[in-house]
Amino acid sequence: MATVIDLHVHTTKGSSDSSLSPQEMAEEAKRLGLPGLCVTEHNTLWDRHEFADFARKHDLLLIRGVEVDTDMGHVLVFGLDGYVSGISQIRELRREVDRVKGFMITAHPFRGVHSPGGMRRPLLYRDGSPLPASIDEAAGHPVFGYADAVEVANGNTVDSENAFARDVAERVSLRGTGGSDAHSVQGLGRCATVFEDDIRSEEQFIQALRLGRYSATHGLRAGSLQPFLG
Repeated sequence: MATVIDLHVHTTKGSSDSSLSPQEMAEEAKRLGLPGLCVTEHNTLWDRHEFADFARKHDLLLIRGVEVDTDMGHVLVFGLDGYVSGISQIRELRREVDRVKGFMITAHPFRGVHSPGGMRRPLLYRDGSPLPASIDEAAGHPVFGYADAVEVANGNTVDSENAFARDVAERVSLRGTGGSDAHSVQGLGRCATVFEDDIRSEEQFIQALRLGRYSATHGLRAGSLQPFLG
């Protein structure tokens, strides 16, 4: 049986820029029929025991994760038990994730590339390097040598930049994931990932990621879950 999981969610518990309380997150997931959520706070993780208690209380599949701000943009990480000093450098992050047999996904890698005047400089290019003019140029970014997958469907990123991420992921032969990047009730479930397997634990989740048994999706909030094709 397939499992739908929103891989990228922020709550007021650990993300200062979020207005989504954990209780609201759980209630909205139930309303949407969304069985799984990855809580990926900014640079911090929930306490493992508190997290497990919250998941049991709400009868939801909840996965602890973290969105790490690195020298090569934001990275969704699964498998860590807490924030580790030095992982803001992506080489150190990769080393630590390998040590714990975890998984890392470059998040919204091209947000702002098509509309740089409207926001701060895209995170992958905040070192001042030129923005990519083509798929080939973008595919040459070193972040893709560290990541295990690419977030290609992000609920807070415009369609053209998500589609660009999808094309780059295909070029570098990495799988694409989907996550809402929700910071509010209205954002939850906007994008998600469909797993081919029945996922019931963090261990099964990471194993399914490693096996590539998933695909990005969108449309849940509109009542019509569809593959993300860009």
